[in-house]
Amino acid sequence: MKFFKYAVSSIMVLALIMMFFGCAKPPEAEKAAAKASMDAAVAAGADKYAAVDFKTAKGAWDASEAQINDKKYEEAKQGYITAKAAFDKAAGAAAAGKKAMTDEANAAVAALEEGWKNLAEAAKAVEKKMKDKQEAWAADTKAFEDGLKATKDMIAADPAGAKKKAGELKTAIIDKWDATFKELAAIPDKPAKKGKK
Repeated sequence: MKFFKYAVSSIMVLALIMMFFGCAKPPEAEKAAAKASMDAAVAAGADKYAAVDFKTAKGAWDASEAQINDKKYEEAKQGYITAKAAFDKAAGAAAAGKKAMTDEANAAVAALEEGWKNLAEAAKAVEKKMKDKQEAWAADTKAFEDGLKATKDMIAADPAGAKKKAGELKTAIIDKWDATFKELAAIPDKPAKKGKK
């Protein structure tokens, strides 16, 4: 009789455990909330301006996705909750990161303008020695002015791209012509021709 009671009790406990695991469902609500936070973080630029926080959040998301595939729903549920919080943090950090990048882009543009001003003065100093370089200088002057305007226009929407573009303009035009003008300045002036008697 005792054996029968233990057997029935064991079967009931086993049935309850089976029913519990059989009824476990994927954490769809938590996954949807984490996905919405991930989309908001991407829209805020967290992948660019808060990359460390975004990477942490993405790691929690990926781990939860793997747990779903392994049918570890409780672990996945907790992972999605963690991912959502991390994506929310990344979205918040993105605003501060974007502001810092905007400040850096503005500083890069200011340095670019100062470099261009100095370059224009150097061009005047070697103007007589630039005869064969006048066309290239005129073309690069136009390219620089267009590039500078495009860079300034980019700052609000894409400060990281604007900072990169400023660096490219400095390398491609300012540094190139700075070296050219230094070479031209090192060439001695030709003596003036004496008139015939």
